[in-house]
Amino acid sequence: MASEQIQTVSELTQSIRGVLEISFPFVTVMGEISNLRCPYSGHLYFTLKDDTAQIKAVLFKPQQRYLACTPKDGMKVVCRGRISLYEARGEYQLIVDSLAEKGAGALQLAFDLLKRKLAAEGFFGEERKRPLPLLPEKIALITSPSGAAVHDFLSMAEKRFAAVPIEIIPVRVQGSGAMEDIIEAITLCNDRGQNDVIVICRGGGSLEDLWTFNEERLARAIAGSQIPIVSAIGHEIDFTIADLVADYRAPTPTAAAEAVVPSRVQLHAQLHNLRNRLSKTFSDRLAFFRHTIANHKKILGDPTSLLDQFRLTTDHALASLQFAFSRTIHRRQLTLAGLSQVLAGHNPEQRLVYQRQRVHGLGRRLGQAMFLHQERKQTAFEKNAGLLHAISPLAVLGRGYSIVQQKNGAIIRSCTEVQPGENISITLALGGIECEVKKTIPQG
Repeated sequence: MASEQIQTVSELTQSIRGVLEISFPFVTVMGEISNLRCPYSGHLYFTLKDDTAQIKAVLFKPQQRYLACTPKDGMKVVCRGRISLYEARGEYQLIVDSLAEKGAGALQLAFDLLKRKLAAEGFFGEERKRPLPLLPEKIALITSPSGAAVHDFLSMAEKRFAAVPIEIIPVRVQGSGAMEDIIEAITLCNDRGQNDVIVICRGGGSLEDLWTFNEERLARAIAGSQIPIVSAIGHEIDFTIADLVADYRAPTPTAAAEAVVPSRVQLHAQLHNLRNRLSKTFSDRLAFFRHTIANHKKILGDPTSLLDQFRLTTDHALASLQFAFSRTIHRRQLTLAGLSQVLAGHNPEQRLVYQRQRVHGLGRRLGQAMFLHQERKQTAFEKNAGLLHAISPLAVLGRGYSIVQQKNGAIIRSCTEVQPGENISITLALGGIECEVKKTIPQG
């Protein structure tokens, strides 16, 4: 007993509360409401019971705005929340986050879960929602063409500004395929880029009837649209996920038309007011500037006298400039005349005539020198030709000598170089002889 840790009541209840909250983070409980009470704080306190047990429950005021029904004693409901411990009384209780009447409880819970998920991702934040255009050039109305919502919207739009064009994109707004139709219509509007604002509307209904507008895929399609989207689904008391994600939530189709279609009368009045304000502003500014000019005139005096002074100064400066130009031109003319005389002494035409005469004389002397040189070369050539002829073998052959050769062309100088029966050739001054050696005769 001495070694056992002693806790205070507060410490024990805090430990129990921690165990309960960790062990039961979220629970879904079905039961009957009893002992319902709403004190001045606005929170709802009640007991949730069945045939054999009961549990205390509390629904805080901020969560009540999401209720689809008003809780009453004896109502069979489905609650979703977390278990906690109220330390002051030592009682465990259910902290209710969502409450739905039995029968619609599953859908309501799905609605609450998706709402929390999208809220955590920032889909409902006001910072991501875009403002509606002041005067849209074309409105896309995604709705069922046979419902009453389209007639309510068109009637109000025609009353406010009939000239604004409205394109009706027919879709199913309930049942199988409705979600796909609406997503396809949103995608079509974004791909074409012809609309300034998109309005999705339908009439009221039960939670089951409006469930198409609580689907996650449709919510993400609305959030991903590049064109502002207005949600006008159901009656004023109806609330869907599409309403939370849309850039603007209208409680009814009629209110949606009032939001996106400006009043022609109001616009005309605003333009008239702006025109009057603009006219008055211009008048005031003109009066101010006139007054300012009048004051400056008093300070500056008559500006025409200053203008006359400027004219005299300009004329004097112009006369001085003309005189300076005349003197400069006269000096340039004298310099040019002197240079012309110098240039005349070095006239290239005269130098060209002299050079032509010199070239002509040199050409004549070159021709004579070439003729004399040719004659000397011709005489030397004839002399050398005569000397060459004198020592030529042909001249020797002309005096009766001959050249004896073997078949291989070797010249025979001795009888020992040939053998009897060998063929030899003899070259004469005129022609030659082919012969055969009969006999060799040694010298001596």
